[in-house]
Amino acid sequence: MTNEYDIDWAEFDAEEWEELDGDERTAFLATIIRQEESAEEAEASLEELQRLADTAGIMVLGSYSQRRNHPERASFFGKGWLTDIAQKMQQAGAELLIVNEELTPIQGRNIENHFGIQVIDRTEVILQIFHEHAKTREARLQVKLAELQYQLPRLRRLWTHFDKERGSARSAGGAASRGMGEKQIEIDKRLIRQQIRKVTSAIETVAKQKETHRKQRSNALKLCLVGYTNAGKSTLFNALTGAGVLVEDRLFATLNSTSRQLKLSTGAPLVISDTVGFISRLPHHLVASFRATLMEVMDADLLLHIVDASDERYEYYIEQVNGVLTDIGAGDIPQLVVLNKSDRLNGAMIQLIQARYPEAAIISATHKQGIDELLNSVETKLLDARKLVLQLPFDQGSLVSKLHEISMVHKEEYNENGVKLWLSISGRDLHLVEPYIIEDTK
Repeated sequence: MTNEYDIDWAEFDAEEWEELDGDERTAFLATIIRQEESAEEAEASLEELQRLADTAGIMVLGSYSQRRNHPERASFFGKGWLTDIAQKMQQAGAELLIVNEELTPIQGRNIENHFGIQVIDRTEVILQIFHEHAKTREARLQVKLAELQYQLPRLRRLWTHFDKERGSARSAGGAASRGMGEKQIEIDKRLIRQQIRKVTSAIETVAKQKETHRKQRSNALKLCLVGYTNAGKSTLFNALTGAGVLVEDRLFATLNSTSRQLKLSTGAPLVISDTVGFISRLPHHLVASFRATLMEVMDADLLLHIVDASDERYEYYIEQVNGVLTDIGAGDIPQLVVLNKSDRLNGAMIQLIQARYPEAAIISATHKQGIDELLNSVETKLLDARKLVLQLPFDQGSLVSKLHEISMVHKEEYNENGVKLWLSISGRDLHLVEPYIIEDTK
């Protein structure tokens, strides 16, 4: 097998990819509700966190919230609330407390040390899912970088666990030296920084190679599917291309960018790419790590923004995706909103959505409904497709041959003046046929 990128993969393959413990753990979910946030919004956010936990193999035993304007600086939640939740966790047999925001290293350490609660945050859950779903070398590189960047400021908390275990060994007669974790923290920081530099360099090489590949196919137009996770991007990708990409009713089922050729009625070359789904509060260092994958988005001529229209929070998800697109520098790329899962909507709801998004395509990717109309919209938006009738003289035989390659010829008829063609052609190729147009039925 040839090396796709100019990277010494053996160096990374030697570091075995750690498969996470498959045993199901139990957890409570926790969040704070700020003054400007409604109870319904908080509940919807916790439901999403529960789906993340489920995808990560964690069984949720209960969800709790505390209303406060700002997180407690030292412990995120109030001390009384944490004391109460620790008792509830013990009674229910919950092993973990999952917080619906990213905790600072100090907050995580204080919750564990002062309240005896094993705590993880939303970012850790997402990283675990990405770790489990990373199957290719490129994806594992990007996940590895995100994990290292998350771990670096939290080493003290990790080594607190180690020192507690060594303390137990001492009380049982072991010979461990006191404070070994403190000494090891500085060593581990240096090692992690070295790994970050090495992985970052490898990812930069991947990005350069991807840029080279894109230049080689620069003549092809690029269409990219984006959207909130589980909106149905991979299902639509399969419906359009027959690619057989993995489809699961789970968050982040797709982690690697997949590209295929797609032929439109104009015959114009088009590359379509499926990408990793977005989610609210997506960790910034995770977005940065996946920049090589997200380059497909930034290089697109048109974005298909896939939306699960059956979810009552679909407008919120549209805002979240547009926010991430702006963050990665893709906010100005033209997009076509595709409202998916119409098979789950009644007629009144479809009419309401059409009034709200009159230019959107409404489809059911699962049942392949509305796909032809979607492709027509893509052609109009991406190619400025024109339906024309041409009359070409006999001496334009080479142009006739070219038109068969770059457009969709619907009908061809020979007459005393030459060749008459009925065709669909993209706006960018219109200059080739302008002298021969006898009818424009755009």
